Amino acid sequence: MKKLQGRSALVTGSTQGIGLAIARQLAHEWCSVTINGLEPRDKGNEIAAGVARETGARVQFSDANLATLPGVEALMDVARSGFGDPDIVVNNAVVRSRSPIEYFSVESWDRALAVNLSAPFHTIRMALPAMKALGWGRIINMASIHSYIGSINRVDYATSKTGILGMTRAVAMETIETGITCNAICPGTVRTETTEAKVAVLMEEKGLSKVAAEAEFLARSQPARRFVEPERIAELVVFLCSDAGSDITGAEISVDLGWRIKP
Repeated sequence: MKKLQGRSALVTGSTQGIGLAIARQLAHEWCSVTINGLEPRDKGNEIAAGVARETGARVQFSDANLATLPGVEALMDVARSGFGDPDIVVNNAVVRSRSPIEYFSVESWDRALAVNLSAPFHTIRMALPAMKALGWGRIINMASIHSYIGSINRVDYATSKTGILGMTRAVAMETIETGITCNAICPGTVRTETTEAKVAVLMEEKGLSKVAAEAEFLARSQPARRFVEPERIAELVVFLCSDAGSDITGAEISVDLGWRIKP
């Protein structure tokens, strides 16, 4: 029997990168999964169908925009109508911009707080009643290495990812006797489509091998000079959702290949 057979999960921001890896790994454990992203509906449905074919699990897609409360409510409606109230909520959706603070647009700031902080708050508050009634639930918030370190030109990302840690602690304490856990995962630099593109530019500009280009790209951050693989984060999520993770709550788990502790 699979670890999460019979459970249902909602994973925000999950049509690519870390989120898709998490959704795929949960589905491999026969968890029914609602994925979410801003892709056109046909593309999103195609991604969901691909994960379903690969894993044998039930997977559905929602294109809800989490920058507004009605968007979060629409996402929750899709999750519930397909697979019932989610037993597992993974808050992974994120937006970010790069700019010095004095030039940072108000619109970009407001959107980052809406997607990165308010949307997790709303998914949690809407999921908790059913989790409490069931006596079981798993909430996992994606934080970041930037929850801990100073970040130039990333005020929206650093602020929201630091705030996620406070939310995680508050939810963990409020649910401490309910069978629900709430934890945060703090990745370093992960291999994604975006980071792969940056490595490709280095390879082209400097004539480097892929290994050498990755090492140069990561030289000032992760001591191991290699990317965190999204599958490792996905496997950690499954662990936290399993019986083995039932005593872990309020934790901030760094997955950064030593970035946070480097001298």
